[in-house]
Amino acid sequence: MTAPSPFDDFRDLVNLLPDPETAAVEAYRARDAQLTKIPGSLGRLEDIAEWLATATGQIPPKVEKPLVAVFAANHGITAKGVSAFPSEVTKQMVANYANGGAAINQICMVSDIGLKVFELALDLPTPDISEEDAFDAQGCAATMAFGMESLAGGVDLLCLGEMGIGNTAVASAIYLALYGGTAAEWVGPGTGVQGAALANKAAVVEQAVLRIGGEMDPFEILRRLGGREIAAMVGAIIAARHQKVPVVVDGFVTTAAAALVHAMNPRAIDHCLFAHVSAEPAHGKALKAMGKTALLDLGMRLGEGTGAAIAASIVRAAAACHAGMATFAEAGVSNKE
Repeated sequence: MTAPSPFDDFRDLVNLLPDPETAAVEAYRARDAQLTKIPGSLGRLEDIAEWLATATGQIPPKVEKPLVAVFAANHGITAKGVSAFPSEVTKQMVANYANGGAAINQICMVSDIGLKVFELALDLPTPDISEEDAFDAQGCAATMAFGMESLAGGVDLLCLGEMGIGNTAVASAIYLALYGGTAAEWVGPGTGVQGAALANKAAVVEQAVLRIGGEMDPFEILRRLGGREIAAMVGAIIAARHQKVPVVVDGFVTTAAAALVHAMNPRAIDHCLFAHVSAEPAHGKALKAMGKTALLDLGMRLGEGTGAAIAASIVRAAAACHAGMATFAEAGVSNKE
């Protein structure tokens, strides 16, 4: 007999998913056909409203308690020079969030979106993944379980964000392990590395993936190459799928978490909306590998949930249009013959 694994419960969760909310979709479409607009005239806003109905089962769809959850972690791989900034910046930026001084604070404030930062053992970076595994199985599973707690408190739209110096190298390693190719295809500037430093970053990422010897199990790829913030976001995505909470995925690093869940079961990210295409060069390639199209392309690559928070405002607008718009009969407007 095979000994139980700490991942067994998570494997069950990604394979035993709730059924699609077909009744809610039918109700959405019936109402949408009667609203005072030309059919399809709101374009992708209509797709988003239907996605909300599908993910939540609510008609009309609504977003009343959105949250940006920023997961912060440190990485031993920074010792290999993969970032233009030192690892202490992670903790300094967490303090900046607490003081309201970061970009994500401003976007959440102007958009009336909640913000919560989850610190993940910032004084204990995960090991250098080019030399050893990031976690043991128990530690990885526990971090995934911690991420599930981000849904506490009645969140009805979860926007994922992250902060972690060195984590674009970690994300690049995950993509390389999942999708193949060369390290240079998946490695970008991150915090601004260029030239010889960028070549070094690619070499370190290649070393990390070669070390795991062609491993294809997404749970093991996460355990061996991931960071704490990525493991926590994997847990959050899985929990949200079961709690019928839609998720807005931010950029390059948060998409790596979604890519791992997609590799576990493609249906397990049906409740995810990808906010934007990052300026990190390989982000579009990762989205294409999953068959996903991002909502926005603003040339952003900051992370910390900024793109997801902007997209959340569009999601709320889509829900409000469907819920609040009058029907032709209610407004006394003649419908097409």
